[in-house]
Amino acid sequence: MNTATLDRTTVEQTAPPRHDAPVRARVAYVLSRFPKLTETFVLFEMKELERQGVAVEIFPLLRARNTGTHPEGASLWRKARELFCKPATNAVMHEEARPYVERAHFTPLLGAGIAWSNLLTFARQPLTYLRTLTTLVRANWGSRNYLLGGLLMFPKSVDLARRMQRVGITHVHAHFASHPTTTAFVVHRLTGIPYTFTAHGADIHVDQHMLPEKLDEAAAVVAISRDNVRFLAEHGGREFVEKIEVVHCGVDVSVFRPREWTPEDRAERGTVERPLRITCIGTLYEVKGQRHLVEACRLLAERGRQVRCHLVGDGEDLAALRQQAVGAGLGEQVVFEGRRTRTEIADLLQRTDVLVTPSVVARDGRREGIPVVLMEGMASGLPVVASRLSGIPELVEDDVCGLLVEPGNADAIATALERLAADPVLRRDLGEAARAKVLAEFDLETNARRLAALILQQKGTES
Repeated sequence: MNTATLDRTTVEQTAPPRHDAPVRARVAYVLSRFPKLTETFVLFEMKELERQGVAVEIFPLLRARNTGTHPEGASLWRKARELFCKPATNAVMHEEARPYVERAHFTPLLGAGIAWSNLLTFARQPLTYLRTLTTLVRANWGSRNYLLGGLLMFPKSVDLARRMQRVGITHVHAHFASHPTTTAFVVHRLTGIPYTFTAHGADIHVDQHMLPEKLDEAAAVVAISRDNVRFLAEHGGREFVEKIEVVHCGVDVSVFRPREWTPEDRAERGTVERPLRITCIGTLYEVKGQRHLVEACRLLAERGRQVRCHLVGDGEDLAALRQQAVGAGLGEQVVFEGRRTRTEIADLLQRTDVLVTPSVVARDGRREGIPVVLMEGMASGLPVVASRLSGIPELVEDDVCGLLVEPGNADAIATALERLAADPVLRRDLGEAARAKVLAEFDLETNARRLAALILQQKGTES
């Protein structure tokens, strides 16, 4: 994410995606949940691929629902319970997602059709069916999450394999190395359709079960950072390094762009008297580290520095963060914005002085890769304060286009913010360099073109 979500049950109708080039491939996108607003970057990646002539068919493992449970960081039990919870409201989506939702291949976890697909597949390919299931069990043994999830999704994956063949899929691409890539692995085993997958952050850092098998059979692997390449090699096998390519996630630099400053704005921007406007965007849970930012705001208040901090998003830590802010005497200085659309976030960033992403390593090892919201803020011409963690230093060059701090160090965050509050010229210079960095390396159109080229290089052996 990145972009936090909007609390709305309906969106406006939009036109279907338009191809600017002849269709050169029909790619199945396998996603854990769709439409999932904290994975907005996947939606706009698909839109850009379609513009470049790659037809996309979406095969979600689950339909995203508003049940009040946030899958990020949730326990296995809570995730299982969420599957059977009655949604509090209808599914929520960005308006750009509607045409994809309308043609996505949503299927149940179990049912007569899925049972029939498995019986037919077993009758036609008994050895392949059993060997694939055996590999799934063997490779995930010792991981409750991956083993139980893999077994739960196996019948559905078999059914998806048959569906993909029927609609003429030539390639499968999975986002995240966890359950979506397990499904891509099963589809490949049963059909010969080649697959690639994108490895992000927690999907490889928390649990590495079945990672070598997924790397081995993938036609190619996308890592969103050089740090992920190193991690994949260490935990999946150095023999697979040659098939791993770094393709950064990207943002639309025409949507996230610097504010047009009026003379009055420039005069206000140059003062250090008004409160420093801070924005932090993301699901409110441990790995995002918002509690360290709230503590940093408390330290700044102690030092006599005025700040106004906007936390955008919701999640399981919302109540605790509210309590922390009130307890620190920051009830008016820390503003909880709730969920917001991409357009609303782009507007909010234009009214912000600095974007902060205080990411940390969670207790279970979960961590971020390179938060897309950092790219959004930098494309908007903002200086950023971010954690020196995972692939973040590949985006944020310390003292060049932002300031890096050690994860979980509230005092370091406060010191960085105090430095930016006292020096408007530094904010301007870092913001200009930040936009230039995104334009050079994290532009959505450019990086989607690289992903399309990688996919088009693969040749199918569909049976």
